[in-house]
Amino acid sequence: MDRNSTIIKTSIIGIVTNILLAGFKAGVGIVSGSIAIVLDAVNNLSDALSSVITIIGTKLAGKEPDKKHPLGYGRIEYLSAALISVIVLYAGITSFVESIKKIINPELPSYQTSSLVIVAVAIVVKIVLGTYVKKVGESVNSESLVASGEDAKLDSVISASTLLAAIIFIITKVSLEAWLGAVISIVIIKAGLEMLRDNLSLILGERVDLELSSEIKKTIASFPEVQGAYDLLLHNYGPDRYIGSVHIEVPDNITIYRLDQLQRQIAAKVYEEHGVAIEGISIYSQNSDSSAAGKLRNVIVRNIIGNHENIKQIHGFYLDEIKNIVAFDMVISFKEKDKEKLHQDVISELKAVYPQYDFKINMDRDFSD
Repeated sequence: MDRNSTIIKTSIIGIVTNILLAGFKAGVGIVSGSIAIVLDAVNNLSDALSSVITIIGTKLAGKEPDKKHPLGYGRIEYLSAALISVIVLYAGITSFVESIKKIINPELPSYQTSSLVIVAVAIVVKIVLGTYVKKVGESVNSESLVASGEDAKLDSVISASTLLAAIIFIITKVSLEAWLGAVISIVIIKAGLEMLRDNLSLILGERVDLELSSEIKKTIASFPEVQGAYDLLLHNYGPDRYIGSVHIEVPDNITIYRLDQLQRQIAAKVYEEHGVAIEGISIYSQNSDSSAAGKLRNVIVRNIIGNHENIKQIHGFYLDEIKNIVAFDMVISFKEKDKEKLHQDVISELKAVYPQYDFKINMDRDFSD
């Protein structure tokens, strides 16, 4: 079964389960006069809506690329996950408001054994459903399913608080469900805000996962001619759609024919092993350590660049002995607040030691580890 079919099938299971639970809880809540159980039933309907949104989002994200969106519609999945987060947030706020009303104007509920059994069963069902949906979501890299699974688990906490309040009331005749409802509502609001924050972060564009970037660079470096892979930049157009570029360092005596072969082989292997399309491969020519450029590079790295903690590495080193130009890329940590000052400091230090050279330094950010 492909990824989209798995997401839709799991969402349908969630819809059916939540509608059944909502019907049972609504009936129990009305009979017992428990606002907490009625709100819990409404929350189950919001969960069903979340699953509907997941299905719609998956369908839209799976649309074929067109002229207006040549890289497809995969990012719609992030939007649908963000929308589910808003629903969770809304449910938490609504529950909090209703709980406060009950605190101000309390009403004594009436519980029956059958109703408590149904609530207990609902807790187990929501835990199982939430765990299952979240696990499937993680396995197929679906933020919408993960959000729905988290929502279901939060519902089990609400139901558990309702059951606890009922047991306390039966034993002590003290009604705490409104207070417990308020506390749990705050927990749900916090979870909704965190889910929304995480999904908005994905929409904005996050740093590529360390494991993925490391594995891609390892694959590229597996070719004997590749002396280093740098500046890997991946653009995410959906959970399973990456397009990127990379710089590779190769010996200065490599032939054009072999270089063309190498680029094609790298792109094919990265796509085959990682599902990532490398659309651009830039070339750095690596000087041997025994050459004038190699010796200069080693001295600069060891004695000057190593003195700045926010310089992560240099690469693409180039020496023009005729024009006395030294050029290289310098990768700067995001911890560095003043890139321009660092740039000027490094050039000043280099000029103090090597006044005969004109230094051209390109400042890179560490887009991947």
